[in-house]
Amino acid sequence: MLQEIREISNPLFRAIASGIFLSTLVTIPVTTAFYLFNPKNEATHRLIVYASLASAAIGTIGGIATGRSKSIDSKSVTSQNEGVEPSTEWKDWRKFVVDRKVKESESITSFYLKPVDGGSIPNHIPGQFLTIQLDIPEQPKPIVRTYSLSDYIESPNYYRLSIKREPAPSDTIAPPGVASNFMHDSIHEGSIIAAKPPAGKFVLDLNSTQPAVLISNGVGITPMISMAKAATLLNPQRHIWFLHGARDGSLHAFRDEVNAIAERNPHLHIAYCYSRPTAADEGQYQHKGYVDANLIKNVVAPEMEKLCGSSVADYFLCGSPSFMDSLRDGLREWGVPDKNVLFESFAKAKPKKSEQPQEIIPKNENSDAIEVVFNKSGKTINWNPDRGSILDFAEANEIYPDHSCRVGVCGTCACKISEGEVEYEEKPTAAVESGSVLICISRPKTAKIVLDI
Repeated sequence: MLQEIREISNPLFRAIASGIFLSTLVTIPVTTAFYLFNPKNEATHRLIVYASLASAAIGTIGGIATGRSKSIDSKSVTSQNEGVEPSTEWKDWRKFVVDRKVKESESITSFYLKPVDGGSIPNHIPGQFLTIQLDIPEQPKPIVRTYSLSDYIESPNYYRLSIKREPAPSDTIAPPGVASNFMHDSIHEGSIIAAKPPAGKFVLDLNSTQPAVLISNGVGITPMISMAKAATLLNPQRHIWFLHGARDGSLHAFRDEVNAIAERNPHLHIAYCYSRPTAADEGQYQHKGYVDANLIKNVVAPEMEKLCGSSVADYFLCGSPSFMDSLRDGLREWGVPDKNVLFESFAKAKPKKSEQPQEIIPKNENSDAIEVVFNKSGKTINWNPDRGSILDFAEANEIYPDHSCRVGVCGTCACKISEGEVEYEEKPTAAVESGSVLICISRPKTAKIVLDI
């Protein structure tokens, strides 16, 4: 009842209602009590009247005070919110401007992106990536790519992408170098790029105390810098080993930046490996050769055992596919459980375009072969398992769906499936909505599948 009275907006009505309520609340029990003990005493009658009037007055004053308090609170909230636009959650494409462009090595350049709208941006979990969209001339539609975020600060006003210029190989449908070469050659300070929010599950648990070994080569160093910076800021007592491989110093990006982090964090241990060092690299690396399982067993593990009392650790791998395959095999042979080895790769060789497209089946023709129906493209095609994934198969038949990573990480290739089922070559890293599939790592499971492509 009191709450309902507080909600009355008119102060006069609120005061009257409050007075009546309190008067009634006091008068009824007092009258009952007095009449039980001394019903004929006139002084008792007067006392009841006075009590009723006093309670009504107190209730009226309370009603007015409640209204004033509510009014003050309302004004306070209004004052605090003046000039503040309601926040909206960033879910889809958002425009960013290139604030800075910095050359990090002979092959890697960093791009600092700030939101065009001047609004805030969420922090990312160290290891996540950013999905960007590029309008590249002579390309039939925008190119979508994913790049690891290579920096970490607690309250960011920019994102940093550090991108390697990839050579554009011939005889492929969509050369992996298209986007990276465009970024290096055509994107400059002031250029506008569309991006989606940070995403990805290749992340460092900042609350863990277990030692972590960050292993990379080439541009795979980018998520590792983010992890090393975040650990230094938020969990500096955790021992981190930072292993990186490069051909020589000219191709080693962020060496000075990582060294600076290590100077601030005595629990960050560095090991650089150069496979073909030059005379100018003297003193800049710790080992000649490659980062491999032997280096971890013979150098890292003994040091970890000495400092931490155990060689059990979490391993994070990022680099070329052959580099990571070799390390995963080596760690497995050494006895490291697969659950302790996390890896990320945005690289997968794209298929060569077929000499002849697969046979297109008329929609009214029955066939024992597996049928893949591309609804939007109006094609029904016999599945050929030699083509690899559904994405590979589509491209081989001149259908080009949106995609980026080709390894189930980014989720760009997700599409609706209205009939049939698929099976995955490996477990997707990206989240997949119900009724959708990732075509970059899946194959048909049933005799017919219908895709919204």
